[in-house]
Amino acid sequence: MDRREFAKNLGMGAIALGFGGQRLSGAPPATKDRPEIAITIDDFNWNKSVRLVPDERNRAILGALKLHGDLKAALFVAAKHADNEKGKSLLGEWDRAGHLIGNHSYSHKYLNSSKVATQVYSADILKCEEVIKTFPQFQKLFRFPYLKEGETAARRDAIRAFLKQHGYRIGHVTIDASDWAVDDRLSARLSKDSTADLGRYRDFYLGHMWERSLYYDDLAQKVLGRSVKHTILIHYNLLNALFLGDLLDMLKRKGWKLIDAADAFKDPVFLVEPKIVPAGESIIWAMAKETGKFNKVLRYPGEDSEYENAKMDKLGL
Repeated sequence: MDRREFAKNLGMGAIALGFGGQRLSGAPPATKDRPEIAITIDDFNWNKSVRLVPDERNRAILGALKLHGDLKAALFVAAKHADNEKGKSLLGEWDRAGHLIGNHSYSHKYLNSSKVATQVYSADILKCEEVIKTFPQFQKLFRFPYLKEGETAARRDAIRAFLKQHGYRIGHVTIDASDWAVDDRLSARLSKDSTADLGRYRDFYLGHMWERSLYYDDLAQKVLGRSVKHTILIHYNLLNALFLGDLLDMLKRKGWKLIDAADAFKDPVFLVEPKIVPAGESIIWAMAKETGKFNKVLRYPGEDSEYENAKMDKLGL
């Protein structure tokens, strides 16, 4: 069963549940108002693009946000990309524009690998902080690379305790997506043909992001009985330099309200600590998994390029 079928066929009413020993006290009730959504951007890999030099790509992404009501995103920085003169210069443009700057670790390590020691991973978080803490818009929000939060309960709990000890909250994603897989295809096409028509990649991207948005909002309604202030995951890449404005236009046209990331992270859903193992993925996905009521319809991982690559293969993208 795919996600469209899930949204259509899952005949569960809204349920108010507690997760990880916490209840969402003070959570707003379900509403018929339009969903709210904030843009969150991962990695800050500014030196990877087959089109647009770094300054052009930075201006393009920032410009799309500026043109949509001066929307404030959250940029989660893998600091290996900012630990140099050019990286700090480009990141400074985000800081001066008032966008939230969060910690995405220094080296973008994969926590669920047995080859990555917990102490090494923790040190990598602090190493990132040393690079980005001088920017005024830096906030102690941490986003796990690959959205992986530990393959065992012991590892999951150790990193959560470490983050709390150092004053961090987790900058969860509510709407997970595979924009990076589309960017890989688009970039590969441009590498072979610099004059290629990219309209079909744009259309696929927008369709994919809209389907993800509907799926996760529906899942939130099923699990929580309400929508949430959504944080959608996109990446700092060529795809979004070219088409972020189109994405924002589409969301507005579909009736969703664009909000600042700092506002989104005030939703109490971001304080929940699901007790699943392996830990991670979208916070909405993890909460659904923890209930045990969705196991037959939740694919794992929450997002994976294989699903979108199969679709792109059929379309010849």
